[in-house]
Amino acid sequence: MLADITNYLADTGHDVTILMPQQSINEYDIRAKIIYGESVGNLVERDYPYSDLIVSNFFTTVPSAHQASQNGKGLHIRFSLCYEPVFLPEQNKSFHSYYTTPHLITISKYQQELISLLHGIKGQTVPIYINPSFQDKGIRQQNQALQISAVVRAPEGGYAWQRDQDYLLEQLTIVKQQYPHLQINLICPPQEFYHSESLQKLRDENQFRCFTPANDQELCWLYSQSDIFVSSSVYETASLPGLEAMKCGAALATVYSGGNTEYCRHEMNCLLSYRHEKRLASDIVRLIQNPTLRKLLSTQAKQDVEQWTIERSGSIFEQICQSALNQGIK
Repeated sequence: MLADITNYLADTGHDVTILMPQQSINEYDIRAKIIYGESVGNLVERDYPYSDLIVSNFFTTVPSAHQASQNGKGLHIRFSLCYEPVFLPEQNKSFHSYYTTPHLITISKYQQELISLLHGIKGQTVPIYINPSFQDKGIRQQNQALQISAVVRAPEGGYAWQRDQDYLLEQLTIVKQQYPHLQINLICPPQEFYHSESLQKLRDENQFRCFTPANDQELCWLYSQSDIFVSSSVYETASLPGLEAMKCGAALATVYSGGNTEYCRHEMNCLLSYRHEKRLASDIVRLIQNPTLRKLLSTQAKQDVEQWTIERSGSIFEQICQSALNQGIK
């Protein structure tokens, strides 16, 4: 999201600089200047050039950005892409980082309200968006068997607990036992899959098919092949895969995760359940057994997600930054 917002601002005439730690690897096509700090670890105040605005994001970038702002290098705005204290270590640091600046941008109303409740800071929201490369390829009618897909991440390290993958696999197994001829696809980023023994073991059991798309184009084809897309996350600031799958024509069965209520409407454009209801498998079965409902939900979803564009998000981000500058508060 940072890369796309950066490119939007650069393309609309703004002078944008990306600051990264020394030896960092850039995996995105950035149409703005990139500079590197003097150290391999966290950025420090002297790494920052003078500018109108300094935009921090992850909590580890906040202290140096704040210090640079205090030294007159620009107005500090926090662009929070996730609320770290809920699901990542070092909560004692990440929680207090939200007291550093009153200028806060969130990516969902759910996140905005959570931070407001816990910290008393009412941020402004820049919604997530769907990359324009995601389109329904119109290929699922070629499927010899119904296809169900879900995204999985490496459980090693403890950073994926909020995705509730044990529950996901349990529910998918129930479905597979009832409908053994269905194809169930597990989608994972390539590097995570290749370094995860548990995911490779899952592949070797041959119950599910595993895919490691290298880019958005390959991921788009997988979404477009899927008749049903499933998500089991119980906490997401804003959940993008479900939104992308809806754009590509898949019917969505999902668990409430907070951020997905921005676009999910139960029995109107998806089937949505709460985790305690343990209803995910039955919702999937309902979509399998009822092609009319599946089509109705996916058709409505494709219409609903048209508003989730980078142009809208970039424009809102630009307006928030300009408003903060006009206030002249540092």
